Amino acid sequence: MDLGHCALCPRHCGADRRNGKTGFCGADDRIKTARIAPHMWEEPCISGKNGSGAVFFSHCTMKCVFCQNRKINHNGNGYYITREELAEEMLRLRDAGVHNINLVTPSHYVPQIIGALDTARARGLSLPVIYNCGGYETEDTIKALDGYIDVYMPDMKYFDDRYAIKYSAAPDYFKTCAAAIRAMLSQVGVNRFDKNGMMTRGVLVRHMLLPGLLLDSKRVIDYLHTAFGNDIYISIMSQYTPSGDLKKFPELNRKINKRAYDALVNYCVKTGIENAFVQESSSADAEYIPDFYGDE
Repeated sequence: MDLGHCALCPRHCGADRRNGKTGFCGADDRIKTARIAPHMWEEPCISGKNGSGAVFFSHCTMKCVFCQNRKINHNGNGYYITREELAEEMLRLRDAGVHNINLVTPSHYVPQIIGALDTARARGLSLPVIYNCGGYETEDTIKALDGYIDVYMPDMKYFDDRYAIKYSAAPDYFKTCAAAIRAMLSQVGVNRFDKNGMMTRGVLVRHMLLPGLLLDSKRVIDYLHTAFGNDIYISIMSQYTPSGDLKKFPELNRKINKRAYDALVNYCVKTGIENAFVQESSSADAEYIPDFYGDE
């Protein structure tokens, strides 16, 4: 995994990140994080009662126009830490009682994360490690994580690449994401839970309904169910909130329609999906706080 000619993400931009140069993601070879703390707002099998030990990495391999973390992901806000300091933070989270280590938007830091995990595990870290990503991953990067990741939590944002290109600057998104999920499932196997209902192994795919894209969402659901059945969990998210400058995308400058989200959930039920989390839909809340419920 050569940061001198970076090919960590599907863009294969070839940036020499060792010499301070950056590619599409905006990151050089230093680890940059924005927040490291227990996080209560993941799915129940991830956050549990004590929270998930979230490490929010700065920069991103995608450029979603609706990104709610654009200051972190687009602008790269945050602070630099070393691999040793990242390992220390993982141990600090463990000592705080979290259920897992949750690596949020980690794709462009995989070699550094592997080094930090080696250090942390040598010092006693045994918590499950979650790879929480946008789904735009290479199979080679997933293979490099074998033995380091216990739970993969990718998005599958789009079925139609027209939307992926227009809204996330991510060509070949669906094909790339589908191959990545297959590699993830092949690596970690079907989902496992501990006695408290916390996920310790497996794949949980997230899909967030966007305004006006109900049909595309149904196609995503159809694919996931046909390709993976009940070997994965699916999280159907209703939390889309307009964010950033959407003047060029007026169709996204609104919250999702409650009836559209309910229709998507009903479609999942009719499709026969059993392993899913859904959220209470709301198109009127000024501030959205996730309220997950589902059948584990």
